[in-house]
Amino acid sequence: DENIIKRLYKESTRFKLNLNNPTGFSQKLCWLKLNNRDPLLTVCTDKYLVREYIKSKGYSNILNELYGVYESAEDINFDNLPEEVFFKCNHASGYNYKYKRDDKFNRTKFNKRFNGYLKENYYWKSREWNYKNIKPLIVAEKVIPNSEKLLDDKFLCVEGKVEFLTVHMETVKKDGTQTHKLKKANYDRNFNYKYMKLGVEPEGDIIPKPKNFEYMIEVAEALSDPFPICRVDLYNDNGKVLFGEITFYHAGGNQVIEPLELERYYGDLIDLNSSKIVRKKGYNCE
Repeated sequence: DENIIKRLYKESTRFKLNLNNPTGFSQKLCWLKLNNRDPLLTVCTDKYLVREYIKSKGYSNILNELYGVYESAEDINFDNLPEEVFFKCNHASGYNYKYKRDDKFNRTKFNKRFNGYLKENYYWKSREWNYKNIKPLIVAEKVIPNSEKLLDDKFLCVEGKVEFLTVHMETVKKDGTQTHKLKKANYDRNFNYKYMKLGVEPEGDIIPKPKNFEYMIEVAEALSDPFPICRVDLYNDNGKVLFGEITFYHAGGNQVIEPLELERYYGDLIDLNSSKIVRKKGYNCE
């Protein structure tokens, strides 16, 4: 894992990964990928099991309506489902599809696609341990109206405190699959525009402050509290807050924040001696 994580980091960032004395935001995320073995990481990465975690924190109201959970695509009885359904896999990122009952739906193609997804272990993509032991499932949920236009508010939390958020626009296509032409804008915890480059050049201060923004901060901080660092993704449908996912290693740890002063600043906030880290034995930060 260590060798592959180093190679992926160098290929993505052009920087050499120092795991003995990591200093920046992304380098510390990579260190945590190798060291934090908290079982709760797996629960909260699983897009089905995380629902129970959210209920336990008192926020069942932000969960999207669940229609069903399936171990294979053949198990899905479409006759018992609504006209529109959002399908996603619980064990990966971006494995989605928006079903709409019409003559164009190809059941054979759908089955082949999702059964293929179920055979994958997402851990192998960037060695994020939290994905390794998830039992693959297909999750069916309610379609959020105008989901292709809905903003994806991603709250980066350190030690249970929101430090900044990155807002993603136009994240999905009309068929529910993930787009790779993201638009982004970045803000501090008070929703003041903050110039930061995370992968792509930000669009600028073009997003109005969401309704119930303070409630979103509350939710993000409550859900992130058990962890040294994580990203809590929420949607805001005209004031109705909906849960997206919890991500522990933004961009797999392979995305440097620019300007580099901010990479170092946010890295300094991450305490690798935090009591919230369940350490892998025999591997420590010097």
